[in-house]
Amino acid sequence: MSRPVLAGLCGRGPDWLKNIEKGKRPLRDHGLLVRLASALKVSDLSVLTGGPSAPVEPGSRLMLPAAHGIRDAVRGPLFAPPSADEPPSVDVLWGRVRAAWQLWHTSRFQRSEVSALLPDLIRNAQSLTRQLEGAERRRAYSVLADVYHLAQQVTAYSVEAELYWIIADRGRLAAQDADDPLCLAGAAWAFGNGLRETGYAEEAIRVVDEAAEAIRPRLEDASNDLRGMYGALHLHAAVTCAREGHDGDAWRHWDEADRTAERLPSDYAHTWTVFGRANTDFHAVSVGVDLRTPGTALSRAEAIDLDAMPSVERRSRVLVELARAQRQRKDPAGALHWMGRAYKASPETVRYTPSARGLVADLAKETRGPLKTDALHLAEEVGVLAA
Repeated sequence: MSRPVLAGLCGRGPDWLKNIEKGKRPLRDHGLLVRLASALKVSDLSVLTGGPSAPVEPGSRLMLPAAHGIRDAVRGPLFAPPSADEPPSVDVLWGRVRAAWQLWHTSRFQRSEVSALLPDLIRNAQSLTRQLEGAERRRAYSVLADVYHLAQQVTAYSVEAELYWIIADRGRLAAQDADDPLCLAGAAWAFGNGLRETGYAEEAIRVVDEAAEAIRPRLEDASNDLRGMYGALHLHAAVTCAREGHDGDAWRHWDEADRTAERLPSDYAHTWTVFGRANTDFHAVSVGVDLRTPGTALSRAEAIDLDAMPSVERRSRVLVELARAQRQRKDPAGALHWMGRAYKASPETVRYTPSARGLVADLAKETRGPLKTDALHLAEEVGVLAA
């Protein structure tokens, strides 16, 4: 690996790594040590530190190699130098953002491919908001918010926490400047994701509940996208409540999302949340797993149609949920089967999701008999360190 690549996997720049290599800078931060060990596929920190044995946690997150480009764009100058190129119009930029979301949902390697597009999208969207006035400026802020929501999806679990939260907050602020109900509801959904995944479940539920209640009065004459966002907010709340063990609230929110999906065209899918009939059914599996009721999850899975889901990333995630359900039933063969299918559907969905990485590592440790070789092979493909 080159120095920039290895440093990028740790969420830092090449000069940081160079100073460590030359002994000019000590490396005492445990989180950075774990990132470095994971990037180098070192199973014990003592190899790096020379100290006592300290095995690396198998589920440690994988850092996005292209994070440096996104980081530079986000931290770009407030007074950007004048450019000879004419900036794209709002409509042209919006078309590029929609295409990037489409790539996110259709590529098996969505993080690598979309992360390459993000720096230019961020710079262009930021620049456009400074050059327009009135209604067009608000539309530009709406596009900027969507760019940041996409960046938040790409960087989830795969960059340093500071960068992730800057991106999440920038998306929320851009939505406020757009002053559009659909944009604000989308920002609540995205920001709620960040809150839930970092341990603020109650606040996440409050954020999405408030947004859903705010747009409820508009639903009678609403566009399909506003209805879809309303449903997506309830699916978000359903999963968050399930993770907190609130059975009744989880299924209450799912039921509201289900009713919303029934009011939309059967083939409808929101541009980036992919809310629709298929995603609602997929979330029923997630709710069952998070409530630790694998029988319910597997029963709900009988009704899902993988081919009806336009998102490869979402298909892979529901296959991971089926693997979790089988492990809850103490069926390692079933868990390994579904996890293998999840990896085949989208290798990067499995590689970059800590819960999926942890499950693969556990299966490599626990599987016995003829399947042991398959479990170890999958662990090697995913890049987890099985002790």
